[in-house]
Amino acid sequence: MSNEPDPVETLIELDVPPGQAPVRLDLYVTDKTANATRSKVQRAIKEGRVDVNRQTVTKVSTPVQPGDHISCRVMRPPPIEIVPEDLPIDVVYEDDTLLVVVKPAGMVVHPAYGHRSGTLINALLHHVGAGPISGDEIDEADDDDVGLAVESAGPRYDGDPTVRPGLVHRLDKDTTGLMVVAKTDVAAAHLGKQFAERTIQRRYLALVWGAPEAGRVEGWLGRSPRDRKKMSVRPEGEGKWAATRHEPVESFGATSLVRFQLETGRTHQIRVHAASIGHPVFGDTTYGGDRIVYGAAEGSRKAFVGNLFKRLGPRQALHAATLGFVHPETGESMSFEAPLPDDMAWVVDRLRTVEGAGRPASG
Repeated sequence: MSNEPDPVETLIELDVPPGQAPVRLDLYVTDKTANATRSKVQRAIKEGRVDVNRQTVTKVSTPVQPGDHISCRVMRPPPIEIVPEDLPIDVVYEDDTLLVVVKPAGMVVHPAYGHRSGTLINALLHHVGAGPISGDEIDEADDDDVGLAVESAGPRYDGDPTVRPGLVHRLDKDTTGLMVVAKTDVAAAHLGKQFAERTIQRRYLALVWGAPEAGRVEGWLGRSPRDRKKMSVRPEGEGKWAATRHEPVESFGATSLVRFQLETGRTHQIRVHAASIGHPVFGDTTYGGDRIVYGAAEGSRKAFVGNLFKRLGPRQALHAATLGFVHPETGESMSFEAPLPDDMAWVVDRLRTVEGAGRPASG
């Protein structure tokens, strides 16, 4: 049973920018509205809850034109209030300017629809002694009041339900590892610039299927047209450009431990790039890593791999192992490393013992 509160009608205002290519009304509204599905948008249009230039439109295929003003009355859960929660978090460094934490598997970074509690932000608010905060309140708050950076932490667009005090980057729910969190607005701006200029050092360790050689993957990433919850490699100019370097660390025959270095930071970037070259991350249920891709798929090996999947939870075997940046206040170069979490370390050890000799991977 869902714990989401009953939805309320919310007004969403959209202005179509100059140069917008012709597109159907239902597709445009779905793409520009957070947590919207095409079926719900189509229903809203047919029920007369969408206006274009102050005229109600009920045909879902109505073309959207540059300069159009679209008003949508959609049913949504009420706004999110973030309540501090006494949750265990692994803080590996802290000063008056920032924190560095190790995020565990299964923890969502910030509250959103469907995840109103139990997130890293809930835990951080408790850690710094803050009170509850909502999107409406955060515009009036300052970092001294909250204990985390708030200047760019509010909703990013009309209808955005999320509030992100302190966040300058994210990790997927089931990815573990290092994150830096800003306590002050000055620190958030400084760290954000380092991320934008790609001077942040981020290296991940992943267990992947197969034995990829060292290389670099680049191209355009965007939402999958077949499943909006997934990302995919897109045609040139569609989505956002992304680049990832990878090098093998250790081979276990049908699987390998690989180090990935991000040149950009896109949603699901490593997972999509790994799958795109035929080496999905082990255990990744979204991008094809939760089945046997290389090696025998029957008998005792099928049972062996099944036990490894079970030990992971299930989740993808991906860990943010290294994080380096320049301290926003002192100018000091800082670097942190986090060992593999217990579940991933156990799986790697079993593969090393049963299927590999712990030999360095080729390439």
